[in-house]
Amino acid sequence: MPSNPHLRTIAVIPARGGSKGIPRKNVLPLCGKPLIGWTLDAARQAISTQRVFVSTDDAEIAAVARQFAAEVIPRPAALSGDTASSESALLHALEYLQQQEQYVPDLLVFLQCTSPLMLPEDIDGTAQALLAEEADTALTVAPFHYFLWQPDETGNAVGINHDKRTRPRRQDRAPQYRETGAVYVMRTSGFQQYRHRFFGKTVMHVVPEARAFEIDEPSDWLVAESFLQERGPQKADALPEKISAVVFDFDGVFTDNRVLVAQDGTESVACNRSDGLALAQLRKTGLPLLVLSTEANPVVETRCRKLGLECLHNAADKRAMLEAWLAARGIPWQETVYVGNDVNDLSCMRAVGCAVAVHDAYPEAKGAARILLEADGGHGAVREIANLILKRREKSNHA
Repeated sequence: MPSNPHLRTIAVIPARGGSKGIPRKNVLPLCGKPLIGWTLDAARQAISTQRVFVSTDDAEIAAVARQFAAEVIPRPAALSGDTASSESALLHALEYLQQQEQYVPDLLVFLQCTSPLMLPEDIDGTAQALLAEEADTALTVAPFHYFLWQPDETGNAVGINHDKRTRPRRQDRAPQYRETGAVYVMRTSGFQQYRHRFFGKTVMHVVPEARAFEIDEPSDWLVAESFLQERGPQKADALPEKISAVVFDFDGVFTDNRVLVAQDGTESVACNRSDGLALAQLRKTGLPLLVLSTEANPVVETRCRKLGLECLHNAADKRAMLEAWLAARGIPWQETVYVGNDVNDLSCMRAVGCAVAVHDAYPEAKGAARILLEADGGHGAVREIANLILKRREKSNHA
């Protein structure tokens, strides 16, 4: 992250409504989340960025951006056609902020929503590379070990990055890198002067090949889905390094969202008995655990008492109630994990350091989540996240 805490850094994601290769791709669901949502989550969770903007000409993209707690810059039609460059959208975004707010950032982070595999550390690493090496521009790259060819004017194949008469081993060749297209960082003043993403001294931040993937064609969608699904076992790594509190919604998280009504009108819910053991293990760590529910039914309090969990129910304003609970304990938002499933969880999910959604959560909750669980609410979701947190804490203790 930037070493200067006073450095103003913003992320801008250009996202046009028109897309010929994959129509409406920016808002199409990829593993339960709109494509642009993956980039927005990475940008929002990056330490180096204070504000995240989406530059768009499209009302639906703008609505999705706001769902992911991003600010929207309306892009003029003249800058939204197929021939419009990304640089033109970025320059317009800077002009817009200067005119509307007299706001000029020091660093501009340009992100592409066609790179759903990027992580927050890719953004932070690129910004840090620029600052550490006192560069003007920086970009993410991935190691490249292949031989490139092209035909000459006679049709003869010639080597581009090698002499075809020699075939050195990969470890004997000078390292080469390919541009991932995911993250670019620029000093704002230089970018406005040169009007191009590369100027002055340019440095690279190397990311693993597994995260250097762009979606351009329909077949790329299936590949990206496969990569994202393979990340499942590493979900624990997506949790904050320091976790100081875990907060759960009740209905749809501890339960399957159904209500059983008896003949006399009393209501009951079905919970998963297996959640209790995992929660007991989590309690032994001393980690503060809270159930925060809008439900007024006393069944919530009864179940929490059985599990030994602190409970705040009948919460009309969940975010305000959570803010007061955290403040009373001196717990920062960024060190808080929140597990939800519905739209009334969004204000909390967008504020905490790590939002988690159960597998059958509403689309809006999935969109706000950094981690999407494999289990449905009431069917082991609480146990799954508890085990992930225990695994994360164990890894941190052995680091």
